[in-house]
Amino acid sequence: MTLCLLKSSYAPPLPLYSRLDCIPVRAEPHPSAPSPRRRTGIMSFRRSPLLSLALALAPLVVADDHPYVADSVCDCYLTNTSERYFTNHIFFDFRSLGQYAGVPDVLADWDASANAPVTSDYFNSDAWTSIWSIQNWNNTDKKGKDGNDATVDMVNSANNIYIEKNNDQDASSDTFMSMRTARLEGFQSSAEIESISMGYHFVSVRMLARTLGGPGACTALFTYREADNYADVQEADIEILTRDPDNRIQYTNQPSFNAQGDTIDKSTRNGTMPRGTSWRDWAVHRLDWDEKDSTWLVDGSKVSKIAFQVPRDPSRVMLNSWSDGGSWSGIMNVGDSAVMQIQWIDMVFNTTEGSPPGPSESSAASASSSFTSSLTSSFTSAKRDIGLHRHGHGPMGRLERRSGDGECQVVCSIDSSDTIGQPVMLHNGTAPGQLLGQSGAMAFWLPVALMTAAFLHLWA
Repeated sequence: MTLCLLKSSYAPPLPLYSRLDCIPVRAEPHPSAPSPRRRTGIMSFRRSPLLSLALALAPLVVADDHPYVADSVCDCYLTNTSERYFTNHIFFDFRSLGQYAGVPDVLADWDASANAPVTSDYFNSDAWTSIWSIQNWNNTDKKGKDGNDATVDMVNSANNIYIEKNNDQDASSDTFMSMRTARLEGFQSSAEIESISMGYHFVSVRMLARTLGGPGACTALFTYREADNYADVQEADIEILTRDPDNRIQYTNQPSFNAQGDTIDKSTRNGTMPRGTSWRDWAVHRLDWDEKDSTWLVDGSKVSKIAFQVPRDPSRVMLNSWSDGGSWSGIMNVGDSAVMQIQWIDMVFNTTEGSPPGPSESSAASASSSFTSSLTSSFTSAKRDIGLHRHGHGPMGRLERRSGDGECQVVCSIDSSDTIGQPVMLHNGTAPGQLLGQSGAMAFWLPVALMTAAFLHLWA
């Protein structure tokens, strides 16, 4: 027979949710128990009122069957590493964008690099520009000043951010997004994108990515809150230094050094890729930032956790690929380059702002469910007007905070899904006859007790 056990979780103010884990078991009768009656090889038992009631309640127990849902259905999101609930979800998918693929040549002229247009219409789309901004700033004003030890002029260029065909043997995608940095005779050409919003306030962000190329570059995913003084910067980093061994990644809650230039040891960790993997391999790099600590994972394995000077205030989300000849990135040889390649970016988060200017809730929901190779399906977002002392999705400059009804009825997850970027429903507190509600402790334990009693009755 099969024994099914309920596993539950409860974290106020959210409803309890559960799943049913079933395993095959073989029960041996007690030596003193009477032999059961046998009829044509089938074991039978006397039926009791308790058994009848248990069987009647059995269909009400929630099984481990999390259905796919559109983001517009979800009130909040639960991750597999924290009890925190997030109100918003964004997914960017670069795996099926062949119509935009093409690798541009590196621009050898400084002004041409700074003023370069985007490399394809994808980066002009509303789906992209409502969330991200491609940077073209340079370091010439700060190079060599206020502790900046850069030795090479650097400029960010839109020409270094492009969709590329995946030519890997047994490729897992058709395309990916590339962020390149290249050393020229007179300067370093680099790449950076940052969120339009400065209001991401706690986030779980992941990307399927790898870094390739020569030494002297830094590729990164991080949260960032700017400040006039470096000591006041708030930042949680994933940084790959291409001069380092290819199984080492730097994880930091900035600032990582003091005014005297000494390293703040408690702020940074040199992590090791799990299971013998390399940052040259495709891997899911993940940053979980909340009010208690920053936690970093690679392919689901925790590799570092820092509670010291964890960022406190709303921030941007940023990615870059760069070098400036300083002590951190190192010096790249002229003619060399490095690139961070990204198949997708997936994040759940809270924000201090209102709803975004991006795709409507209905179009985002359609894109989320269809997962076609069209432009709209490369981006999905959720925006929910709910409480939990959190606020709605707001990737744009300044927007008014949301206020809600203080409830999270529909709990979703991106970690429990077997399709990247596609949320599943963990719990629906709005469903008629739902037993596992916020005040449903008795309703939860009653069927558990009855099913247990029925099982014991069968084998008594």
